[in-house]
Amino acid sequence: MKATGIVRRIDELGRVVIPKEIRRTLRIREGDPLEIFTDREGEVILKKYSPIGELGDFAKEYAEALHLALGHTALICDKDSIIAAAGANRRELAEKPLHDEVEQIMKRREKVVASEGKGVVPRITTDDHGDVNRSAVVVPILAAGDAIGAVILVSREADAAMGTLELKVCETAANFMGKQMEN
Repeated sequence: MKATGIVRRIDELGRVVIPKEIRRTLRIREGDPLEIFTDREGEVILKKYSPIGELGDFAKEYAEALHLALGHTALICDKDSIIAAAGANRRELAEKPLHDEVEQIMKRREKVVASEGKGVVPRITTDDHGDVNRSAVVVPILAAGDAIGAVILVSREADAAMGTLELKVCETAANFMGKQMEN
């Protein structure tokens, strides 16, 4: 564990403030759920809760099925990072933080289909410096009206245009995963 040198007191209602610098670094926003853990040494551990993360193994299998059916790299993410990846560049994408462009797409509950020459292809991760993916589909996963993640297809191939088929498959996957989270 890394010490920050910051000390906070608990108020009369049992609350403690997480400093702004730590919230910004860890991408914790107002309203984000936190899981509380304790260990044998008496430490209290706060961890950002990811409902999509609960479906980790299932998400990996679903991403693999999407990749096998369509041939594109398939990603399933929560609001902050990639939870599951399948396809050619899965190792470099797995568990990477999402780029702000994808976070904004989810926040707007927007569906994006883009290929070179047909719209701007969004950057997927913070490591993505543009011109990496030549086409992409991003569909938010909605549960109880909230965007909790996204299903994403990407391709680096010059001739791999995404269209209605890829959009419908991503919509189906996102709807299914959203329903799983509501149950």
